[in-house]
Amino acid sequence: MKINKHYLLGLLTVLLCFNYMDRFALSVVLEDIKTDLSLSDSQLGLLSGIAFALCYSLLGVPIARWADRGDRVRIISFSAATWSIAVTLCGFAASFVQLMLIRVIVGTGEAGCVPPSLSLIAGYFTRAERPRAVSVYMQGISASFLIGFFAAGWLNEIFGWRVMFAVIGLPGVVLALLTRSTLKDPRASDTQQEVGKAPNQTMGSVCVALWRIATFRHLLYSVAVNWFFSYGTLQWIPTFFVRSFTMKTGALGSWLALIYGVANLLGVYWGGEWATRHAAGNERRQLKAMAVITTVSAVLMAVMFMRSMAPNGYWALMWLGLSTLTATMTNGPQFAVLQTVVPPNMRAVSVAIVYLFGNLIGMGLGPWAAGALSDALQPWFTDESLRYAMLVLCPVCVWSAWHLWAAAKTVAGDLVHED
Repeated sequence: MKINKHYLLGLLTVLLCFNYMDRFALSVVLEDIKTDLSLSDSQLGLLSGIAFALCYSLLGVPIARWADRGDRVRIISFSAATWSIAVTLCGFAASFVQLMLIRVIVGTGEAGCVPPSLSLIAGYFTRAERPRAVSVYMQGISASFLIGFFAAGWLNEIFGWRVMFAVIGLPGVVLALLTRSTLKDPRASDTQQEVGKAPNQTMGSVCVALWRIATFRHLLYSVAVNWFFSYGTLQWIPTFFVRSFTMKTGALGSWLALIYGVANLLGVYWGGEWATRHAAGNERRQLKAMAVITTVSAVLMAVMFMRSMAPNGYWALMWLGLSTLTATMTNGPQFAVLQTVVPPNMRAVSVAIVYLFGNLIGMGLGPWAAGALSDALQPWFTDESLRYAMLVLCPVCVWSAWHLWAAAKTVAGDLVHED
């Protein structure tokens, strides 16, 4: 069965949307969960961070290793069914421990989505096409912002956070079945040379081979540092608007859906189009542009947390939109470069390793660090402690930008693996 590569890309993009949606939905209802289950900010940080990220990150590597040698479509469909059922179960949690354990299962399921999907996409699209193709795929995250924040905000306000999780979880089961029945991994019927070599390589040898690629190392560092900042602020942005500007979740969810959704859609699209049209096959130029854009995005985010520059919620939302627009321009080209500088039979593992460190450091520690810092600053800043906690995190992005700039100096020598 021959699969149309554009249909495959479209379906994988929709799956990615639901893969990310529950994370943004969770951030909208953190304040309600805190009240309902009597939690602290530190507990909320653990709940939205390490409880999910630990399994998501650690299991991502063996799942990706399996994907580099096995049937990627089966892995993706089974993972989608697992995380969708677990998201639905979040609405039945009666305590912090129960909800944390369910989030662990969600993370386990969602670990099997991105690495196998990017591996499939890299196999179907050429080096010159990859920035655009990966950017299209990353639009699934953009759509998850748009749908997740809007749906979560209003479903929570009308029905409560428990019903909200059930509503956003169940559609993923249908998508899992559709993936299994309409997509097919070429490896199921065609044993490729690159696959035949994979079983002879141990996980240790794969890691050593990847570590020798300087560009891979810099991209790994850049993502880990950037996600520490991004997730450290992202999960707390809705709570920041609730506390600092007394916004209701329904209106807030709509605003965030519009801003994050539109800014992500435009940013990811422009980033992929620019790289494909003006820097196709020129990864060095792409990486330098990403370094500059990352720095600009961090400055815009810092401005949002300054009272003088954002005296009300509408000004803060405007700065948030501009920061998001610039930040997301790097999404497609960054992972396209990653898939270009590693051997084809290590593509899924390379993504999983980047996600391992990015999620453990970023998703795992970022929200907790912001929450803990907010608790520590509360005696001085009371209800505004969260604002200043996230402002302190903003300069971290400059570190991430430096690694992108450094990767631009090494990428030309690492393109020997291109297929």
